[in-house]
Amino acid sequence: MDKSEQAKASLVDEALLDKVDKLFACGVGSHVALPQLVVVGDQSSGKSSVLEGLTRLPFPRDSTLCTRFATQVTFRRSSDKKLAVTILPSEDDGGSQEQIRSYKREAETLTDTTFREIMEEVRTLMGLEGQARSATSSSFSDHVLKIEVCGPDEEHLSVIDVPGIFEKTTEGVTTKMDIALVKAMVERYMQNPRSVMLVVVPANVDTATQKILTMAEEADADGHRTLGVLTKPDLVDTGAEQNVLDLLNNRNHKLALGWCIVRNPGQQQLQQTKFDRSAQEQLFFKAKAPWNSLNKDRIGIDALKIRLRDICASHIRREFPKVKLEIGKKLVEARKKLLRFGEKRDSAETQRQYLLKMCMDFQEITNFALTANYNASKYFDMDPSLRLATLVINRSELLSDAMQAFGHLHPFHGGRRNDSETGDDDISGDDSSHESNVEPDLCEFHTVDIHPDLLDMTYDNEFEKAEPDSSIMKWLSTLFKASRGFELGTLNASILATAMKVQSRNWEGFAQGYVVDIVSMVHEYLTSLLNIVCAGDSRAHDGILALLMDPLLERYKAAIRHVDFLLHVELTGTPATMNHYFSDNLEKNRQIRLRDALMSKAFELGTERANLPVRRVWDEEQDRYIKVKSTKHKSVSIDPLKCVRMDDIVQNSNISNSDYTVQLLHDILKSYYKVARKRFVDNLHTQAADYYLLTGHDNPLKLFNAAFVGRLSEEQLEEVAGEDAVLRRQRESLEKEIEDLEEGKKILR
Repeated sequence: MDKSEQAKASLVDEALLDKVDKLFACGVGSHVALPQLVVVGDQSSGKSSVLEGLTRLPFPRDSTLCTRFATQVTFRRSSDKKLAVTILPSEDDGGSQEQIRSYKREAETLTDTTFREIMEEVRTLMGLEGQARSATSSSFSDHVLKIEVCGPDEEHLSVIDVPGIFEKTTEGVTTKMDIALVKAMVERYMQNPRSVMLVVVPANVDTATQKILTMAEEADADGHRTLGVLTKPDLVDTGAEQNVLDLLNNRNHKLALGWCIVRNPGQQQLQQTKFDRSAQEQLFFKAKAPWNSLNKDRIGIDALKIRLRDICASHIRREFPKVKLEIGKKLVEARKKLLRFGEKRDSAETQRQYLLKMCMDFQEITNFALTANYNASKYFDMDPSLRLATLVINRSELLSDAMQAFGHLHPFHGGRRNDSETGDDDISGDDSSHESNVEPDLCEFHTVDIHPDLLDMTYDNEFEKAEPDSSIMKWLSTLFKASRGFELGTLNASILATAMKVQSRNWEGFAQGYVVDIVSMVHEYLTSLLNIVCAGDSRAHDGILALLMDPLLERYKAAIRHVDFLLHVELTGTPATMNHYFSDNLEKNRQIRLRDALMSKAFELGTERANLPVRRVWDEEQDRYIKVKSTKHKSVSIDPLKCVRMDDIVQNSNISNSDYTVQLLHDILKSYYKVARKRFVDNLHTQAADYYLLTGHDNPLKLFNAAFVGRLSEEQLEEVAGEDAVLRRQRESLEKEIEDLEEGKKILR
């Protein structure tokens, strides 16, 4: 090739070639497929000789298998002349073969002897030498031998030589597994849309038998990146030359990039120190017919180099816009992945800052949860268990309803188990209606599923009912007769305490069920919110929860102990109250009892108010709404006017002393029970739930705070917030990828 041809070849798209060179230099090729040349062919097709002619490297060849792994040869311009050989581990290596990862050889030049030594070392490292082969072992490897040649006179070129495909096994050398492995490896390289395929086919065989041609058509249907190369023209049988000429003239098995033909030197010629491959090849094609009739741009290794430069330049121009887009896309993806990892945590200070950010987010959302400010964070819509204030107040209201309806063992005389607050003191009615219109779940002590971490805090309380044929008056009469002393017209103080303890027997179940439910709600809230602020970092979530678990359980148990304390005070202490509603209720009960007694002796007078308008008003005396009729100046009850004779009012009652005392005991118990029940429910809500579990100075929601993080030792910080080896490698890999892609993006501007 004369100087003008060399200049023409070297000037082809130098700007693009220079960019490709820089992209490879900054490592973009490890993340984005860049234009490269892949040499493929059937086994013993002459690939290695073609590759040697293109690269000027002395690839070793043996008579059986020349290539057992992919070899990547990269040429790059550099001010320093050097050569480096490394191994790129396969993706499924898993980091187990450290020797392969650390292997490296450097030299200024690569001689035939040095190259052979390197290949033997590499085969040994890959486990391809000195091992007996079985049906399940392989003679090939997915590892890649990388040879990087740098120098001031080098032009960018990236060449991949892959093992030749084959169909038959050789006993003790190859297996059926090798056939599948090599085919998959070759297909993977051929299907890279940015690789130019140099398909090597011997000229002395029928192309219809060359499976590599079929694979090339499948990988490159339009043929824009496939160049056919015929070898061994000196071995073509006489009379078969026309078939080869038809290929070279693209009349048979057409390729868009056409065909070239080369004559590889023999082993003896290569051993000659003064052997000139180009000269000998040109002499062969000039002297031998019909090869001397072919176009010069299709024959010889020098013509192939020029042809490859033209094809690669065209391919680069076509692929560069796609490369630019892919670099931008991968850069965005890599940044997103790195962002999900959060800040780097390779020191105690960064680990502490990482946890401080979590606890600040935790406390901020908790403040919103306790003030029911659910619009302040999206997480309240995503997870209903975070609406803690609402859950607790609803559970407290359910407790109040349940205690009012089912807290007492015996329905009070004239009352109903399900009486409302407006009619709680209405004693009209009978004992048999105590379970009407009451929701069944009010009898349940637990209303939420207990969190798995708290299963040892559950109680086995059972709801108790009075005997169906038992009434409160009978029970109180029995209790009085079993406990009375010498008192006359009064009560033994201990009887009220005993009656209160029995009547409140279900309080323990309702109270303990309530506090365990609140504890479970708080714990569910805490674990759910912790998972949110940890943003999927299971190591941090599990580590923080493990450190918090003991103090959390202690605070939960403190709330439960306080409930036990409240129960002890109410059920075993001396009944006492400063609430004036006790005396009000007691007097009201006496008045209602008197009213009921007189009603049996009352008679009606006139109905002159029958035509007046009707409306509802609240009657303070009766503690309920009543219907009245209005005149211009006043409202009057629409009940018929009833009168009682004075003699009937002052008439002496025939009730016995015992019955009178039992009635008095009932009225006192009922009045005190109502005051005590409301007081107990309020205490459970304000003290056990609100103070101990939600808003108190030492509640469990305040445990994960800055002080907690500040107390952690360096060992604890590393255990909770440190990055494991896998995450570190992933972060380092992403940081390197981002650095490479950012540099590549600058190159392509």
